[in-house]
Amino acid sequence: MPSSSSTRQFRLPNLFTHCALKASTNPYYKEAAAESRAWINSYDIFTDRKRAFFVQGQNELLCSYVYQYAGYEQFRTTCDFVNLLFVVDEVSDDQNGRDARATGRVFVNAMKYPEWDDGSVLAKITKEFRARFHRLAGTKNVKRFGELCESYTECVAREAELRERGEVLDLASFLPLRRNNSAVLLCFSLAEYILGIDLEEDVYQNEVFMEAYWAACDHVCWANDVYSYDLEQSRGQTGNNIVTVLMEEKGFSLQESADYIGKHCDHLAEQYLSARKRLPPSLGTDALHFIDALGDWMIGNLVWSFKSVRYFGARLEEVKKTGVVVLRPRQVADDSCSESESDED
Repeated sequence: MPSSSSTRQFRLPNLFTHCALKASTNPYYKEAAAESRAWINSYDIFTDRKRAFFVQGQNELLCSYVYQYAGYEQFRTTCDFVNLLFVVDEVSDDQNGRDARATGRVFVNAMKYPEWDDGSVLAKITKEFRARFHRLAGTKNVKRFGELCESYTECVAREAELRERGEVLDLASFLPLRRNNSAVLLCFSLAEYILGIDLEEDVYQNEVFMEAYWAACDHVCWANDVYSYDLEQSRGQTGNNIVTVLMEEKGFSLQESADYIGKHCDHLAEQYLSARKRLPPSLGTDALHFIDALGDWMIGNLVWSFKSVRYFGARLEEVKKTGVVVLRPRQVADDSCSESESDED
């Protein structure tokens, strides 16, 4: 398996090559982030170690970079959603396929059906987010969001089943799974909510619009995977990562896989920028504003990855300076957060 490879370090690709994309931060970050973090922590659902990982991962800072244009209420709601996803992700990471599927159903049912409630903490957190989101979201946005929640949870469960079997998908099968279990498409959907727009379904049928959409999604997914590879291999959870898929399918070394990702991300950024320029005026200005918001996600995700200790821990400044990631030792199976958290203290 890749995590047991004799190669114990690799150099990250430089993904900051497209100066047309500029990063900024949200002016409401500090206040809204503190409120959202306190909201999640009030449920006391994490062990001490996972609570530390939750705080140090700075999910809200990601929101600040990728939703820099959001007003206060909208920004707070996006922080709540990313923190809710952290809860779902952390719970399902420790579950088998059957249990992950059950967790996903709680999330989906609480999100889609206002009267549904199984009394669980996850249902309560989800329903509180749902109320905030529905207050300002358009009807078509709400419908798409619900459908994406279904796809997300199904793919998270599928990921857990693959993890149980130690199975790594081929590239063609992995791409649609990763697009959905990453929750990137759900986060993209929040851009409509923030912007106060409600795109028609035929916009999502436009070929050029979707070219930009998928390029942005894959850019975020592939960048996340190369940045998070060390953390995931230290947990023994490399199967749901494009680095591993490329190593298995193409016979790449770890460094060759990273280099390939760098070239492909350059291609995706160029594809996104080209499609943005070619958007038909008939789609309207709302479609253009939405595609611009996806560009904010692409660059914001890159910048956040080097502002938060989530991926690189105590070695963050060294990685920023050298670009070299030295792989951490494999953690013991029953303490999956210990290494990442001790590194981040």
